[in-house]
Amino acid sequence: MTDPVLSARGLVKTFGRVVGLDGVDLDLYPGEVLAIIGDNGAGKSTLIKCLTGALVPDAGEIHVDGQPVQFRRPQDAREAGIETVYQTLAVAPALDIASNLFLGRERRRPGFLGSVLRMVDKPGMRDDAAKALTDLGIGTLQNMAQPVETLSGGQRQAVSVARAAAFGSKVIVLDEPTAALGVKESNQVLRMIREVRSRGLPTILISHNMPHVFEVADRIHIQRLGRCAGVITPDSHSMSEAVAIMTGATTLVESGE
Repeated sequence: MTDPVLSARGLVKTFGRVVGLDGVDLDLYPGEVLAIIGDNGAGKSTLIKCLTGALVPDAGEIHVDGQPVQFRRPQDAREAGIETVYQTLAVAPALDIASNLFLGRERRRPGFLGSVLRMVDKPGMRDDAAKALTDLGIGTLQNMAQPVETLSGGQRQAVSVARAAAFGSKVIVLDEPTAALGVKESNQVLRMIREVRSRGLPTILISHNMPHVFEVADRIHIQRLGRCAGVITPDSHSMSEAVAIMTGATTLVESGE
């Protein structure tokens, strides 16, 4: 078996007397979609925040490509090749599509204009933004100078996923990417997830939407009460069995594992 791109062992995170994570292990392998499901309060968000530098775990280890890492802030995770698209969609509505794609990574014009006058390479950024969206099969966005505030929710999500895919060299994390979207736009996001997977880029998908999870996930990590209740696949278990494990109605052993 191939080695995991991202792995965690024994992650613990407490908030006073509240236990967010109680010794959680996780493995993400090359080119797979790993879904993380669980009830509210199960530790999904805490786990993701520890893996992406938004929280520092109290105990445990995180490895990227087999090497131990310590993320003290989100920038550390980004530098390690982990890009996150949060549910709140961190886009700048007043800026155009290209500027959002390169937010915090703006490129300078070549030569004197960039080095001395510090001019931003807007034409180059727009060309590359258009390519990044086309590569993900997004043909509905043609004008890279269009302000993001004029886009639909699904189009904004597409810009965020395209940004993550363009810069995430190792892992993409998607937090509830279809939560606020209609059927058509949700399907577009699921298509993007498959496109990212086809490039060999592993994805962590956090979602409450079971049909979406079972449609695109290769493996499903189930969080319950701060622990991992087990890892299943869409082939090994049904949706109702996954929900039963998630809610504690059954355990993985009882459900036939």
